Amino acid sequence: MKRDEAIQKLRTLIGGRNLHDLAAEYGVSVSGPSGKVNKGWAGHVFERHLGLPLNSSRSPNFGSWELKSVPLKRNKNGNLSIKETIAVTMIDPHNVCETDFQDSHLLAKLRKLVIVARIVGNTAKDPTVVHSVVKFNLQGELYTAVEKDYNEIRETIENRGFNALTGKMGVYIQPRTKGPGHGSVSRAFYARKQFLAKFIKL
Repeated sequence: MKRDEAIQKLRTLIGGRNLHDLAAEYGVSVSGPSGKVNKGWAGHVFERHLGLPLNSSRSPNFGSWELKSVPLKRNKNGNLSIKETIAVTMIDPHNVCETDFQDSHLLAKLRKLVIVARIVGNTAKDPTVVHSVVKFNLQGELYTAVEKDYNEIRETIENRGFNALTGKMGVYIQPRTKGPGHGSVSRAFYARKQFLAKFIKL
């Protein structure tokens, strides 16, 4: 399925049914036997909506695009905000040092992303509905800003080493640890909330 076709089909969900109802219809479990929430359940619902069989792949490959889900929450005044950052791709220090931004894995991934933003409640059991479906279009000042973040990360690896990377870096893209436990040495490029807000109109 082409990206634009998938976006159009996903947009039919905007402001529609509670995704919990769709999960039940599609056979997607929101929580496991222990009662713990399956974090990726909403993404599985979107995959089923697009016709992808359940459990066909841990990380479905749509070819020219990739699907991500972003939760939105309402504050006390009823205004929406982006609840969390998203991991874009893992950081391979050797590859980053050898690759300019325009040829980077980070840029290639950003250009593939399709983001489904959904409004969530205080708990995973609360109703949740699709707010919007967007794709990234990096150009102009935003492209330059993300390139600057990438180059800061690249120069830090080159001059101070991979372990010097910290989540405090980057205006729009930050390098953060990824993996179980606080002792993880793996790091990934994360899209900050203010970056996502450039595309998700709240």
